[in-house]
Amino acid sequence: MKGSLTIKTNDKIAKIDERIYGSFIEQLGRAVYTGIYQPEHPSADEDGFRSDVIAAIKQLNVPLIRYPGGNFLSQYRWEDGIGPKNQRPTRLDIAWRELETNQFGLHEFIDWSKKVNSVPNMAVNLGTRGIQEAADLVEYCNFPGGTYLSDLRQKNGAKEPFAIKTWCLGNEMDGLWEIGAKTAFEYAHLANETAKAMKRVDDTIELVACGSSSMDNPTFGSWEETVLEECYDNIDYLSLHRYYGYYNDDDPSELDNFLAKNVDLDAFIKGVVAMCDAIKARKRSKKTINLSFDEWNVWYHSNDADTQVSSWQVGPHLLEDVYNFEDALLVGSLLITLLKNADRVKIACLAQLVNVIAPIMTDTNGGTWLQSIFYPFMQVSNYGKGVVLTPHVESETYNSREFNNVPYLDTIATYDSTNQTITIFAENKHQHDAIDFSIDFDTLKLKEVIQSTQFSGYAPKDDNRDGKMNLAPLTAVNLDDCHINATLKPLSWNMIQVSVDSK
Repeated sequence: MKGSLTIKTNDKIAKIDERIYGSFIEQLGRAVYTGIYQPEHPSADEDGFRSDVIAAIKQLNVPLIRYPGGNFLSQYRWEDGIGPKNQRPTRLDIAWRELETNQFGLHEFIDWSKKVNSVPNMAVNLGTRGIQEAADLVEYCNFPGGTYLSDLRQKNGAKEPFAIKTWCLGNEMDGLWEIGAKTAFEYAHLANETAKAMKRVDDTIELVACGSSSMDNPTFGSWEETVLEECYDNIDYLSLHRYYGYYNDDDPSELDNFLAKNVDLDAFIKGVVAMCDAIKARKRSKKTINLSFDEWNVWYHSNDADTQVSSWQVGPHLLEDVYNFEDALLVGSLLITLLKNADRVKIACLAQLVNVIAPIMTDTNGGTWLQSIFYPFMQVSNYGKGVVLTPHVESETYNSREFNNVPYLDTIATYDSTNQTITIFAENKHQHDAIDFSIDFDTLKLKEVIQSTQFSGYAPKDDNRDGKMNLAPLTAVNLDDCHINATLKPLSWNMIQVSVDSK
C-alpha cells in the first residue's frame, strides 16, 4: 500500500504554541499522594517530591500543567492548602469521595512545577465559590506585596509573586456530575463577572472559559453560544474536553473504529472554532477567541475497578487505566490532530500526568513505569517545534462503524527554522499492510536523516507493565535530494527528523 506526504516550508498552518503539550494534575486518586508527592519514599527530595517521577516528567517535556482540577476544583477551598502543614485541615472531597489532607497545596504545586520545568495553569472554583474568592487567589499569587493576601503569601515563604499567566474559570460547569453545575447563562454571567474582577487585580493574565465538557452533552452548541455572548470581551480561550473509549472487544473491526476517533476530535475542534467565529462576527469584534483543549485522553480501562474502591480514603487507586498499544496509536493520532489545528488550539492538557489516566505510573514502595502512551507524547512534545506545515496527503481510506473515508496514513510535519530541522510524525492504521511512505519536500534540499524511529510490533492489547515496550530504529528510510522513502509497518507510530539546507 502506498501513501505520500508533500510539504513546503512556506505553506504553514501556524506557529506552534508549545503549551499545546501541556498536562494536568488533579487532587484525585494517587495523582498527588504517592504520585508526585510522597515524603516517605526513598526517592523523595527535601520537599517530599518523588525525584523518580520528576525525572520521568522531564523526559516527557511538559511545559504547562493545569491544577487543581478537574471535578475536585468545584468544592475546593484554596486557602486550605497554604500555611504551616500542621495547621491545614483534612476535608471531605465530595467530588471524588476521598479524604483530602491538604499536605500538598498551592505553594507545593508552584515549587514542584519549577522542578519539572513547567508553568501553572491555575483553575478557580466557580462551582461552590465565586467572584471574591477567585480575585483573592489572583491577589495572593500575583500581587507583589503590601496587601493582606500578598503579604500572607510572603509570610508563607514566597517573597516573589508566582506570576501565574493562565487561569481557568471553573471546570465542566455544564456537567450534571459537577458540584455546583450551572445553566449556560448562570455560568456565563458568573464567569464574566469573575473575569472582570480577576483582570482588575492583574490585567496581564489570560482566562479560559468553560466550553462544553463533551460534544455529546445535550447543551453542546447552545452552551458555547451563551457563554461567548456573555464573556467574549473578558476571556481569551474557550475550553474543550474529550475522552475516548473502546466499546466492543469481541468485534475485530472495532480496532479500526477506535483508531479513527481522531476524526471525531477534528470535527469537535472545527465545530467549536466555527461557533467562536460566529460570535466574533455577530459582535463585530476584532478579537479572536482561541481554544484550550485542557482535558483529552483515552479513558475506559478503569471504569469497573473504580466501582469497587471504598470511599473516604487518602489517595485511593482511582482512574488507574493501564494503557495498551492501541491506546498509544490513538494518542499519537490525536496529537497529530491537535497539531493540524494549531492555528486555533493554543493550549492542550493531556489528562492526566501521573497514576490517574496517565502516561507515568508509580509503585508506592517501588519505582516508576512508563505507559504505552508515554512514547508518542514524548516524541511530539520534544521534537514538534517551530511551525506546523500544511500536510498534503495521499492515502487509501477505510470505513468503520462510526467514520467514513478514514486515511490509513495519518501524518504531519513541523519545521524548526532555528535548528533547520523538519520532523515528520506518521502513523499507519492498517492492521495488516505496510505503507510505502513517500515524502516530497518540493524544492527544499535535504542534508541528512538525524533520527528515525518506530513504535511497532506489539499486539493491540499489549501493555508496558513488564517494561519491555520502547522505540526502535526505523531503518528502511532512504533520502534522495528532495525526497524520502520509508516503510511504515502495520499498526505503527513513526518519527523521521531531517536536517535541511538553509540556503
